[in-house]
Amino acid sequence: MEPLMALLVEWWWIGPAAAGAGTVGWLGVRRSRQRALPAGTTTGDRAARAWASRPMGKAAARRLELDAALLDLQSARHAVTRGRADVKVADAEVVRAQAERAASRVPADAVAAARGRLTDAQRDLRAAAAEVRARRAGVKAAKAMLPAIRAGSAPLPVARLLAEHDAILARWMAYETDPALAIDYPEMSDSRSPLLADFLRAHEKAQWLRPASVQTRLEPAEFLAYRDAVRRTAHAFDRAERAARRGDRDQPGIDGGDAWSRVASDLAETAQRALARSMESMGRAAARNWNERGAKRAQKKTSDAGGPPPRNGPVWPPPARDRPPTSPS
Repeated sequence: MEPLMALLVEWWWIGPAAAGAGTVGWLGVRRSRQRALPAGTTTGDRAARAWASRPMGKAAARRLELDAALLDLQSARHAVTRGRADVKVADAEVVRAQAERAASRVPADAVAAARGRLTDAQRDLRAAAAEVRARRAGVKAAKAMLPAIRAGSAPLPVARLLAEHDAILARWMAYETDPALAIDYPEMSDSRSPLLADFLRAHEKAQWLRPASVQTRLEPAEFLAYRDAVRRTAHAFDRAERAARRGDRDQPGIDGGDAWSRVASDLAETAQRALARSMESMGRAAARNWNERGAKRAQKKTSDAGGPPPRNGPVWPPPARDRPPTSPS
């Protein structure tokens, strides 16, 4: 027993020293990891970025639209709850305004203003209730599409949304790249048009929210934001296209000083069409003259050779020019 006590007295410092060394080593590793991160970030931020950079799982990708629809329904229900509270507050304000009016403390228009706020709150509540019904229909539609998505007969929600966005961009680029459409509908390439400006703003927001690929990890809230942005872009483009195709040049927001530019554009368009018709007529006349000359040369050649007369009508392809006779050597 005495040798054991002597050993403990001699080596008592080993335990605290080892614990202190372990603590110092852990602090050093933590500090080195923090130095390796960019300024203003922590290990938690790096873990979140690593998690976001991972591709989305198949089950999550298939259920993304359903999860987003459920989140949308939850937000609509919260809006109904807030609307009911606003109606109660507005009703209480009407009662208070009536009481103060009875005591001649407020003018008569205060009661009317309170009733107007109550009417607005009730209208907002009805709109929120209708939004809840619409969101329930969206949840049912997402549930109905889920078996087809799992079977592979329907595309993934992100892939379908990206295809819808690409279709809108393709329709817009047709007006930017096709000269005939650019001439027929100049409003679709004029950024001064208010409707086209609305489309460009909606397109910019949708492009900002667009995921990099189908495998990009998206939260339901991010999917909802991108879906709503694509829908707003589609609606804005449809409005601009309808206005351009029906020739609605009197859109609000275009200055009257641009009338001369519109007249000049119309004149240029008319001149280009007239030039195209003239070139087409000249081409037909040149082709007819060429065929007539070819027929005459063929008729002369066959008459000199004693062959049958050529057939009437245009000759195509044009005959080759007669080569000059070569003198015998």
